[in-house]
Amino acid sequence: MVRSSCLVGLMGSDAARSLAVDLHEREARRHNLRYLCRRVDADGQALRGKGTPGLLRACRAFGFAGLAVAPPYRHTVASHLDELSRSAARLQAVDVVVFTQDGRTVGHNTDVAGHTAAMARGLPGVPLTRVVQIGAGAAGIAAAHALREQKAEHLWVTDPVPGRARALAEQLDRSTGHHWVEAFPAGELPVRLQGADGLVNTLPSSGTGDQGTPWSELSEDLYKDLHKDLWIFDAHGHPLHSPLLRAGNALGCRVLDAGGVLVNEAAAAFRLITGLTPHTSHMFGDLADLRAEPRAHT
Repeated sequence: MVRSSCLVGLMGSDAARSLAVDLHEREARRHNLRYLCRRVDADGQALRGKGTPGLLRACRAFGFAGLAVAPPYRHTVASHLDELSRSAARLQAVDVVVFTQDGRTVGHNTDVAGHTAAMARGLPGVPLTRVVQIGAGAAGIAAAHALREQKAEHLWVTDPVPGRARALAEQLDRSTGHHWVEAFPAGELPVRLQGADGLVNTLPSSGTGDQGTPWSELSEDLYKDLHKDLWIFDAHGHPLHSPLLRAGNALGCRVLDAGGVLVNEAAAAFRLITGLTPHTSHMFGDLADLRAEPRAHT
């Protein structure tokens, strides 16, 4: 059955997810689909006391086709769904919920696919013998899995919370059956970068991350430790032109911002919710248009 309209809920709040809604709306117009996104407040007066199961029942009853799930609900919603995709089950985190025609709720995770596609498109052919990753939170987990998909041989991970880096290393080694991930303390960053092919950042370059510490505090002298033979992937959503990428550009490094992650995750979510095949190349154009300064449109 061909849809003429699609009602989608946005559960939680974050700027990247809201920008994805803009991408969805523009892509829907290319398919002659009316795409309606409404914020769903799990703690609002209408749903207070009903919890996540009540929220899911209400959204299904109101005819929602799906939900885009943002923090802090990505982990909590997973246990209340009828089914999880392979990726969602592996990460135990859900960023898209689809309401099927037979009444089931199916959770998906687009993070790993988004990071993998972004790297394949934006950094084709880069060496992956030794990669340093900063951050082992939700984005770090997705990036690490994506690096495995890209056949990275050795991954060195550090995080403001050392226990997170160790947990990620243990989880990835268990899931793959061999030792290829090593957690290391932030003080070793200069030495690790000297021997690395690439650097992946998954923490914000300023302000605070999900554990309260920006990556810049991990090493005050990080920029001087970069070298021209590094490729750099700043996978954090904002800003697209970060201090790390500017430093890499100045050295002549191959660099990649988070735009590809955002577009590929949005495209995957659009396909899951609507059943339509998105035009990813058009969505990259949409992102550039949405990111352009107002004067660029005059």
